[in-house]
Amino acid sequence: MSTISHLSRRKFLIATGVALSAPTILSAGKHSLKVGTYGGYFQDSFDSYIYPDFTAATGIDVESIGEPTGEAWLVQLEAAARAGQAPADVSMMAQTPRLKGQKSELWARLDAGAMPNLENVPDHFVHRYDDGAVCGVGAVSWYITLVTNTDTYPEAPGSWKTLWDPANADSLGLLALVSNSFLLEVTASTWFGGTAILDTEDGILQVMDKLAEVRPNVRLWYRDEGQFQQALETGEIPMGQYYHDVTGLAAADGKPVRSTFPAEGGILDSGSWSVSRASQQQDAAQVFIDYMCQPEIQSKLSRFVGTAPVINRELTDLTDDEFDAVASDIPPILPRYDMYDLRSDWLNQKWTELIAG
Repeated sequence: MSTISHLSRRKFLIATGVALSAPTILSAGKHSLKVGTYGGYFQDSFDSYIYPDFTAATGIDVESIGEPTGEAWLVQLEAAARAGQAPADVSMMAQTPRLKGQKSELWARLDAGAMPNLENVPDHFVHRYDDGAVCGVGAVSWYITLVTNTDTYPEAPGSWKTLWDPANADSLGLLALVSNSFLLEVTASTWFGGTAILDTEDGILQVMDKLAEVRPNVRLWYRDEGQFQQALETGEIPMGQYYHDVTGLAAADGKPVRSTFPAEGGILDSGSWSVSRASQQQDAAQVFIDYMCQPEIQSKLSRFVGTAPVINRELTDLTDDEFDAVASDIPPILPRYDMYDLRSDWLNQKWTELIAG
């Protein structure tokens, strides 16, 4: 399943609007830009809250494109680029497809100097070719955290180590795939001092051996997020990993659930903006990406779309409650997308053999 499919079930967050500063308007003629985002709720949110204000600020019209999930969009973009066409000029890409597109040099080399707001974005959200050219910029991010049913667990757990506690036998719901659960990174960060051990296959196997100790505690390896959310709310499966924002919305609706950022950090997943090399609208695309990196826009996304900022908190005007609804100040666990790109088949085989088979 897609790492972003949960976003289609988000509820609109009610908040007041914000005043937006306008980037430089392109002066030569009328411009139109095709922008691809994840479909459903996500696309609807951008259509309502982002594109109209962007057009008003820049004079650039946006044609909204709903992307298919997984790597299907990457395949379409690559095939079109070979024919000199761009189904979208700018696309929001999950990190593994973005990396694959980077390896095939699908993405245009962007002019960092034309995007001054890029300085707001941490390095781990700015992706570059080997020659240093920018080929992807953080668009949105979201957290996977440790979640519990508050009736079963009156006290919030403080560490991912609780997943290994024998007291939690047959109590956990964990994401089923190696590439969307990020449990290798959780295990490495919790028991091995960080994710550097995942650089080698021997190290990965050590981590998998440790993660395998969790298996007696797992009741459900889930692919259907709704199935786990319902089981969490009823207490049938009272602990696991899930999306921070969705859990917070359920708690606000009176469900007996909580999301906890463990001491080792929540898992920070993300999507990035990349521009097809076949696009004839690179200048307009750079204006769009620069616009999206504004603190005002990142705050607006948190309020209305429920995503975590891809800029440092102090640059935003989010209140403590608004920030806590989508993010945390605890340093995050960052997925090792490079590992999934480099060892995909081997990882899936070993995951099935040792962990969730």
